[in-house]
Formats: sequence, structure tokens, C-alpha cells
Amino acid sequence: MGRLRVFKERDIPELVSLCNNHMEFDRLSETLFREKVLEDPAYNPELVLVYENDNRITGFIDGVAREIHGEKIGYVKLMVVDRNFRRKGIGTKLYKTLEERLRALGMRKMRIYDVPFNYFMPGIDPRYTPALAFFEVHGFKRFADTANMVVDLENQVFDTSEEEKDFYVKGIEIRRADYDDRDELMDFIEEYFTLWRYEVLRAYNSIPVSIHIALHEGKIKAFSAHNVNNLGTGWFGPMGTHPDLQGKGIGSVLLKRCLQDMKEWGLKKSIIPWVGPIRFYSRYANAVVERVFWRYEKIL
Repeated sequence: MGRLRVFKERDIPELVSLCNNHMEFDRLSETLFREKVLEDPAYNPELVLVYENDNRITGFIDGVAREIHGEKIGYVKLMVVDRNFRRKGIGTKLYKTLEERLRALGMRKMRIYDVPFNYFMPGIDPRYTPALAFFEVHGFKRFADTANMVVDLENQVFDTSEEEKDFYVKGIEIRRADYDDRDELMDFIEEYFTLWRYEVLRAYNSIPVSIHIALHEGKIKAFSAHNVNNLGTGWFGPMGTHPDLQGKGIGSVLLKRCLQDMKEWGLKKSIIPWVGPIRFYSRYANAVVERVFWRYEKIL
């Protein structure tokens, strides 16, 4: 006899095993699982559910609620069902319970996986074809695509010293951010890149700080960060430049500084997730598209 209940921290080892055994294209460590679930800025245990059969967890769904630009959006961040128990209604029970709870919290729409601030993947990898079918049956519509790119760190040089000298002559200093920069950097991000505030703050947990900045006339005008999502796995971003300085090559230098950090950490590759400007990363880092993701939405 099966039953649905809320997640407990003691479930983590079993849930990590469930994910790794039944998600063919992804793997999680216990540390990464904790980051995605317990360390979410809006973690609500009532939105994280498991399904048990004879005291064995056979299904799991992780939901979160966000307010994005004044819009209340509920998300499925992670979901997996033991392949030996699929098509038995477990996924439907998990999803419908989550949707009901998100509706009760006032959410106006739902999305799948592409959760701002803290996410594992920016949409559904279409190779998880049963997941596409599942969410379409439950009323979701595909509205956009995105991609993750990968950078080879081992066989490239990311030296930016010459470019930095040229910028210095033009009054632009490029360096690693430190703790004294934090308030000004957060003010800059609040004005131009509000959704990235939480992620950039997390970069201050790295030693050294995993943020690089560009200053013009002593004021921060651009930044790049890494190791803010999926810690220790080589994820780059976010990165942003003041509109007045875009197109001048500052972003490419900031990107390479982050890639050099990761290379010095001993990582063999870097992931650039949720990519918009594919051409930019291809040109300056020889990045290639590694995975594509389909984004889905449902109006509640």
C-alpha cells in the first residue's frame, strides 16, 4: 500500500540513490541535493513530497514558490519516479498535491525546473521523453528553449593580461571583487540585474571570492561570477555589464577570469547554463552546446 508524505531530512540518502538510479542523464551528490532542496531561499517542507511503497521511497517531487517581477510562480524543481513503479499514478499524485498546495499559496502559474536563484537544470532535457509527455498531459505548454554549453578548461589558456592593460589605459580596472566591494556590487545588481542578487551573494562564500569586476572611474560597471549554483561542479554565471559599456570586450575578459579560476581549481570543464548569447561563448571560450532544454508553463 502506498502513501504520500512530506520530505524529511533523513530521506536524503535514499532520495539521492533514487535520483541517481532513475535519472539517466544526471547525477546528484548528497551535498548537491541539500543545496537544491534545503538551501533554497524559499524552502518550504510542505512543498517537498515523497511517495512510499512498503517503506521504500518510489517517488519524489520538490516544489518551490517564487515571486518574480511581481508575478507569483510555482515551480517543480526536481521530480523522479522509480522506473519500476511508473504508470501507476505515483507521479500524478505527487504533482497534483503539489499543484494544490501552490494554488493555496496564491501561485498564478507553474513552470518546470527553470527556477531562478537556485536550480539544477533550466528546463526539461527532451531525452527525458516520458517527462515531456507527463507534463503535457497535465496541461503544460512548451514556450521556450534554452541550452547549456560546455568549455574545455584543460586545453585552453585564459590569460587576459594584455587586454587588461589596454582597458587600464582607457580608465577601466578589472580585478577580483573583495568584501569591501559587496555593498556597491549589490546596489549595481539591484539596479540592473535584480534576479541575480541571491546568486552573486553566494559567490562570497567561495575562497577566494568567485566574482570578478570591472570598474570605470572607480565605479563598478560589470561583473562575472561562478560557483553560485551546483557548487563545485564548474557552473559559470551570472555575468552582466552596464549598458553604457556593453560591446567593448569587457565581458570576454571577465568570463576568462572565471574560467581560469575553475581551471586552477583542477576542474576539467565548465558548464555555462541557461545560455542566451551562444555566439559570445563560442567565440571567446570555444564553448559548445552540450545539452538543450525545453521550458514549459501552465496557467493556474
